[in-house]
This record gives sequence, structure tokens and C-alpha cells, in this order.
Amino acid sequence: MEEFKLENQEYIQLNQLLKTTGLVGTGGEAMIRISEGEVFLNGTIETQKRKKIRVGDKVKYLENTILIIG
Repeated sequence: MEEFKLENQEYIQLNQLLKTTGLVGTGGEAMIRISEGEVFLNGTIETQKRKKIRVGDKVKYLENTILIIG
């Protein structure tokens, strides 16, 4: 599991998180992966592309899990 630190912000949008962490190559690819139901938020499929991801959330895509820390 990898950690992503939120610095000076309350949240990050799900599509931005996937792109920022390098799990997808582009923002467009992130949108497609989310809308196809390939991304999980706290164990549940998440289809909201701009879902606000906050401290304590866990995002899973393929074999990668990201824990959001503050």
C-alpha cells in the first residue's frame, strides 16, 4: 500500500489522484477507468469522477492501493 499526503488542501478529486500518483497516464484515462467501474473507494466501486477524496480514504485501482494521509 502506498500513501498519498494531502498538503494544504482538504481533499483531492479522484481523477486527479489517479493521474498525480501515476496510476494512469492522462486525466482522460482516469475518467474512463472510473466510469468503467475499475476504481474502488473504501472497498466500494466509485463512479464519480470528481469524488472528493479525504484523509483516511483508501483508493484501489488494479493491484494498487493508496491510503490518503494528512
